[in-house]
Amino acid sequence: MTEVTCFKAYDIRGEIGVNIDEAVVYRIGRAVAQHFRAKSVVIGFDARATSPAFAAAASQGARDAGADVMTIGMAGTEEMYWAVTEFGACAGIEVTASHNPINYNGIKIVKSQSRPLDDAGDFQVIKALAGSQEWSTAEAGKEIDRSAEARKAYVDCVLNFIDVEALRPLKVVVNSGNGAAGPTFDAVALRLLELGAPLEFIRVHHTPDATFPNGIPNPLLPKNHPATADVVKAENADFGVAFDGDFDRCFFFDETGQFVPGEYVVGLLASIFLEKEVGAKIVHDPRVIWNTQDIVAQKAGIAVQSKTGHAFIKQVMRSHEAVYGGEMSAHHYFRDFAYCDSGMIPWLLIAELVYRSGHSLGDCVKDRFAAFPSSGEINFKVADGGKAIENVLSAYRADALSIDETDGVSVAFEDWRFNLRQSNTEPLVRLNVEGTGNADAIASHVSAIVELLGGTRT
Repeated sequence: MTEVTCFKAYDIRGEIGVNIDEAVVYRIGRAVAQHFRAKSVVIGFDARATSPAFAAAASQGARDAGADVMTIGMAGTEEMYWAVTEFGACAGIEVTASHNPINYNGIKIVKSQSRPLDDAGDFQVIKALAGSQEWSTAEAGKEIDRSAEARKAYVDCVLNFIDVEALRPLKVVVNSGNGAAGPTFDAVALRLLELGAPLEFIRVHHTPDATFPNGIPNPLLPKNHPATADVVKAENADFGVAFDGDFDRCFFFDETGQFVPGEYVVGLLASIFLEKEVGAKIVHDPRVIWNTQDIVAQKAGIAVQSKTGHAFIKQVMRSHEAVYGGEMSAHHYFRDFAYCDSGMIPWLLIAELVYRSGHSLGDCVKDRFAAFPSSGEINFKVADGGKAIENVLSAYRADALSIDETDGVSVAFEDWRFNLRQSNTEPLVRLNVEGTGNADAIASHVSAIVELLGGTRT
């Protein structure tokens, strides 16, 4: 058996030529098709230099296992998700390393109905099979190009989330980060134009480029904010949106160029869906919750907490038939998008919101910033994460109103709370602090917890 070392806690990522190459990807593609006894597999890829060859290797592996492969070409992860559901495929594979360094690549996998893999029953079995190479024999499948059909179906789906006729003239800055988003965005924009939507787009770093001349597309990093924010201000745009490499995450900037943290976008999108569907269920992760819970309560919805991570969010959404789920990390999930995450649907909803509310994006979140200030996620490199967290708990446990261990540990007091989690993939502890109405107090609480945690802030 040859161990496959690119399997991580939740997905597959590896350094090219070190623990991932075409031979490894072939084995993973074959293992996916064999494990699911797949009759059909959808395969797409991102803008990285190795991605087309890796996708071809995955296709060959899946076909050697007897599956027909429907290729969708360069496409976002969410386009693969939707194609699996649209075409009734048994599984889907997206070759992508999202926002990882340029010398990395990886694979995201779903099974039928675009459902995430479960760890023991799917992920570990595929890993073991790719390692053992205990292949079954089958008549080779064929490869079919479904790229045009898949993109049309995807565009139709995402535009169904809004009333296109309700859009008013808006100028929107779109930063694709030289990743896979550009061509897909153009297809959405063309369809909006055909439908008469009065939107003007300012495209930034729009053309896919495997060299990533403007840096790896990770808009969450503060150093990457000016690339979008400065154009918003210079163009006097209504808002800006920036995508990561495979555009399953999107990030917003208001009309002044201010970055809108993900936890407030979750609240906005929850509000939008509760206006459309009274009493609906909204799923959120445990890191920063009070703003979202307050909005959901005001709108007579039902807030449901889930452990952080796409597999957990999707499972909870399905079990509760929730209309929307959001994570502060800018993953947004939609019931009517096969319970999957999309980076394209949120900006469409925000554009519609700006029209219907009569307010700018900045005005829509300004009061929420003031009512529920948040520290944002802060990472610390520590020698022993468990011990560091216990040091903090020892100091705060006696005075806490509640302690929740849904994901890491969340400790709540009358007017503030914090969440501490250990990273599953790095020697890091992640801290989030939120409160009610006193932003200065947040900084004070962060300082106190930092002293207890020790380690190095990253």
